[in-house]
Amino acid sequence: MTLDLLAPAVPAASTVDPRPLAARMRPASLPEYIGQAHILGPGKPLRQALEAGHLHSMIFWGPPGTGKTTLAQLVATVSSARFEVISAVLSGVKEIRAAVERAQIALSQGQKTILFVDEVHRFNKSQQDAFLPFVEDGTLTFIGATTENPSFELNSALQSRARVYVIKPLAEADLLTIIERALTDDERGLGTRRVDFPGELRHLLAAAADGDGRRCLNLLEILSDLAGEGGCIDELMLKEVLAHQQRRFDKGGEQFYDQISALHKSVRGSNPDAALYWYCRMLDGGCDALYIARRVVRMASEEIGNADPRALELSLNAWNVMERLGSPEGELAVAQAILYLAAAPKSNAVYTAYNQAREDVRRDGTLEVPIHLRNAPTKLMKQLGYGRRYRYAHDEPEAYAAGENYFPEGKAPVSYYQPVPRGLELKIRDKLAYLRQLDEKAGKN
Repeated sequence: MTLDLLAPAVPAASTVDPRPLAARMRPASLPEYIGQAHILGPGKPLRQALEAGHLHSMIFWGPPGTGKTTLAQLVATVSSARFEVISAVLSGVKEIRAAVERAQIALSQGQKTILFVDEVHRFNKSQQDAFLPFVEDGTLTFIGATTENPSFELNSALQSRARVYVIKPLAEADLLTIIERALTDDERGLGTRRVDFPGELRHLLAAAADGDGRRCLNLLEILSDLAGEGGCIDELMLKEVLAHQQRRFDKGGEQFYDQISALHKSVRGSNPDAALYWYCRMLDGGCDALYIARRVVRMASEEIGNADPRALELSLNAWNVMERLGSPEGELAVAQAILYLAAAPKSNAVYTAYNQAREDVRRDGTLEVPIHLRNAPTKLMKQLGYGRRYRYAHDEPEAYAAGENYFPEGKAPVSYYQPVPRGLELKIRDKLAYLRQLDEKAGKN
């Protein structure tokens, strides 16, 4: 079957529809659906499954306003299935059981049921498990919608029974199409109001919507109300409405970790411009600048280390400024630290050495401190030999006790710290190489 033949007729409205514009403009058929061509385009997996009538459980993963709920409804329409909706925010096991019972009754009458669970990541493990038997025996087809990464938020049993489809943010061209439809649709949109919206300003609205179709229509409705019937949406009006719009950013969610990862990797890659961009993106999304300041301190040790010890000092100072001044004044100091770190010579020698030493400690267990390295504050300790034959480095030539062993007995010395040939670590590397030569000479004597 072809999806174009499945478009239901839209009943003519006898009265003014009081619903928001975004609700009125919800697509009534798959041909009306905008976006997600990577799964719904000709020959793409979901479209093929629907055209072949192969209904299966699925999870729609994507940001808000990208059409997850609408797509689930259209899948039910195409499949001639009942569409049952529960929200993980408002529902529990009781509501799941009631939905399953209704699905069982429908199945006995020869009708399939799609159970759509919005915000499915908010269900705990036991609530997610409640679906499994009924998905397996065919009582219902499960469709979940989530803004969070299913790998972290959904249990593996549910994931194994449902195919994950990534729902992408709407492209600017998609949003411009949505705006055009809303302005020209006489039955569901703003067509009868004859609002004038110049093309160049539509691009600004689409950019502000940031891939979110619902946000785009909500903003358009506000603008049309301000313009009035037969009015014009002008630049000043648009700027006022968009003044406090923020980019998509989910504190503590995947976007949060993706963006801090991009910032960290930009610093590591010595790209100050990209690092500054991601810093501003996170601030624009509402991220706590103090959190970023703490992460910058970590970057100073992990990515620069002793190649430029000033990086750590500057990062700590930026954190201190941020705590003292707050936003927005303190944000500039953090930006200064980020740019310095990105431009500084790079070394992960400290980070690598630290991780290797920690791994050895976990593996080796509790090895005793050698007698000669122990302190001897009491008479008994001195009698037991604590500190005996310890060589005081300051009394040795070049203040270095060549050949001395500082590791536990039975553990061979390990060279964890390998300075890189960049920045100050170049000199540190030369110094350590010289000291090892002294050790080798002392061993031969």
